[in-house]
Amino acid sequence: MSQQTSEMVRILIVDDEYEIRQLLLALLGEQFDCEDSATAEEALDRLRKSEFELVISDITMPGMSGLDMIPHVKSISPDTVVVMISGMQTVESAIGALRLGAFDYLMKPFDLRQVEAVVKRALEHRELIVAKQRYENHLEELVDQRTAELDRALDSLENAYRSTLKALTAALETRDSETHGHSERVVSYSLRLGREYGLSREEMKSLEFGSLLHDIGKIGVPDSILRKPAKLTEEEWVRMREHPMHGQQILRGIEFLQGAARVVAQHHEKWDGSGYPLGLREEDIDVCARIFSVADAFDAITSDRVYRQGKSYEAAVAELDEWAGRQFDPQVVKAFHRVPREDWAELREESNKNLALLEQQTPGWSNPRTGELPQLSFA
Repeated sequence: MSQQTSEMVRILIVDDEYEIRQLLLALLGEQFDCEDSATAEEALDRLRKSEFELVISDITMPGMSGLDMIPHVKSISPDTVVVMISGMQTVESAIGALRLGAFDYLMKPFDLRQVEAVVKRALEHRELIVAKQRYENHLEELVDQRTAELDRALDSLENAYRSTLKALTAALETRDSETHGHSERVVSYSLRLGREYGLSREEMKSLEFGSLLHDIGKIGVPDSILRKPAKLTEEEWVRMREHPMHGQQILRGIEFLQGAARVVAQHHEKWDGSGYPLGLREEDIDVCARIFSVADAFDAITSDRVYRQGKSYEAAVAELDEWAGRQFDPQVVKAFHRVPREDWAELREESNKNLALLEQQTPGWSNPRTGELPQLSFA
């Protein structure tokens, strides 16, 4: 018999015949904690109140039959094993009971050794069910644990990438005297706008890294053009406009930056097709690039430059509205309007704090032309 003790194993005997119940109680009661019920309804009520490892039930009873009871037992206590009692004239019913989920059946009149053997097999079967369930639960916990560890490792790796890329961007920005801190601000603006627009998690990552690296292609633009204090010639503008493709080439083959590479390549495309380098239009332009374009323009309009002061929030909004449908995706501009003005102000302040901290940690990082941190104007 099973090594489980009588305190652990509980058996519920269900039969409308008193003599049958007493026989089974006498046979099994010394080894197991047994209870009996005269009806299926009473048996189900007991199952709801306490746990039984095994139910031995007659098929034919007044009221609910044993066959009808099986699905209820499985619903109330899925791990409980059911053994049915069948008269010689109802073999078909016994077979039907197996189809409904019963483990085995006993035929009347009883062979007591057969009863003991069926009970032993039923309890061993239940032990296997419980062991399998424990294993599956453990396996599920193990998978969850390993998944969490992998997620933490990937997050750590992503943060390392992010730190490296930020350092690279900061180094690149020292070549352009007018755009110090621009990437940090435009990343913050882009992510806020991306959330408002409803981008997916993966799209948000592409937007973040694409915004951060959008001007990486300027590494291929000569300093004589990039730092020229005067107006560029047409030939110089041709060289300058090559930087999106330079950026795409730099990022090509880096799998986790594939989405970012599209932002880098397309951040100067315009909704009406008049942008560069490919003249893409409308939804042929990557959605992250379209969002970045609005965030980038907002930053450019509200930031001070050597040749002009930054404009007010209202002036920036008016300019975005004016160019919606031409330079900008109208739906992205609508999303911009849904973001409270205070959010943009908070992002600006946070960027200023980060820039100030960077200046403290990295002496000489400030604008090489003016020696000052870039300013933003929301007046």
